[in-house]
Amino acid sequence: MISESHYLVLAFLLFAIGLFGALTRRNLILILLSIEIMFNAIHLIFVTFSRTWNNLDGQVAALFSMAVAAAEVAVGLAIAILLFRSRKTIDASQFNSLKD
Repeated sequence: MISESHYLVLAFLLFAIGLFGALTRRNLILILLSIEIMFNAIHLIFVTFSRTWNNLDGQVAALFSMAVAAAEVAVGLAIAILLFRSRKTIDASQFNSLKD
């Protein structure tokens, strides 16, 4: 049987992979994807603790967090598209200022 510790280790690994990707990548799309991996790790933790304590609060929190993450991705992609249109690149190291 899979215990809660297995889920927590998986969530830690997902969060570590997402954090590494967010800190080392230059492409804005890959940075957004790495942030989504970190969000998925947090959702896994919410659901794991919800299952452990036989309470639905963690699942409800994960559901609301998924809605916020979807809105965050929509705004992030819109910003990435606008930056690409104005500067012809999505390399994050090129954006030291939003004023142009």
